[in-house]
Amino acid sequence: MSVVPEVQGAIARAFDAFPVAPRRKLLQVRHLIYTSAAANSEIGSITETLKWGQPSYVPSTPKQGTAVRLGWSEKTPEAISLFVHCQTTLVDTYRTLVGDELSFEGNRAIVVPITPALPKAALKLCIEAAFTYHKNKR
Repeated sequence: MSVVPEVQGAIARAFDAFPVAPRRKLLQVRHLIYTSAAANSEIGSITETLKWGQPSYVPSTPKQGTAVRLGWSEKTPEAISLFVHCQTTLVDTYRTLVGDELSFEGNRAIVVPITPALPKAALKLCIEAAFTYHKNKR
């Protein structure tokens, strides 16, 4: 059985609302989110929901970590974004972990170009840091 559930219901409709190229990249990130969480015993299961109409992922265990929300905007059509809560220190942590392997927007997002291959190793580190943020902060 796959650790990545089928996209269904309102989540599927949210993904379908994205243009084809960003949707493909966002679905790759979704797959990475689930496989990264499954491979890390600190994280546990993931809850998938919609926040502001965008797919959002958070550990099912309370006070474990913070959400990662996926988005795309017509203002930057050549990239997708992985958003985290702006009052966390995660983007600073990401900069320390991956340096210039990824691009960032302020203190709230990782910006990933649509065209080159997904930077899986760097994103995996960032996803795991978000999903263990509160646990590791203590």
